[in-house]
Amino acid sequence: MGPAFYIAAAVAVLSTGMVITRYNIMHALLYLIVSLLSVAVIFYLYGAPFMAALEVIVYAGAIMVLIIFFVMMLNLGPQTAGEERSWLTPNIWVGPAILCAILLAEMAWLMLQPPLPEAGEIREVDPKAVGVALFGPYLLAVELAGMLLMAGIVGAYHLGRQKKKITHRFLERSSS
Repeated sequence: MGPAFYIAAAVAVLSTGMVITRYNIMHALLYLIVSLLSVAVIFYLYGAPFMAALEVIVYAGAIMVLIIFFVMMLNLGPQTAGEERSWLTPNIWVGPAILCAILLAEMAWLMLQPPLPEAGEIREVDPKAVGVALFGPYLLAVELAGMLLMAGIVGAYHLGRQKKKITHRFLERSSS
């Protein structure tokens, strides 16, 4: 294995460690995105560009949607604007930015390298074959996973929303 693999693996391990040790959920999610991008680079190194693209689209893209839902569900309002400004200091985002720059430079270097000779019989899998495989014999599992994810989003919304405590007018009179 070449140095590109070791660099991507080191970035993956480092950023995954940062995901585990961060107290702020937003910082942990940023490091998780970096970790998933480095796994995509490893897939690309092993000759699976389609899997690398799926890793970026499905996992890193899904984490971005998770961040959007996180911000929308909390709906913290203007009282936290000052706190958010303090989170945007360079010492917060410079770590994920450096790790992403390393991965970007590594991907550019890999794309400029000449193609490797064939190591044996390697068959390319096109997106149509993946779609036929997923929505053929595994249609029920894919649909069940989709319903489970939708139930999770709805449940997270209902658990995360803040309700006003309203006392019924009959209860107000009896407590006075």
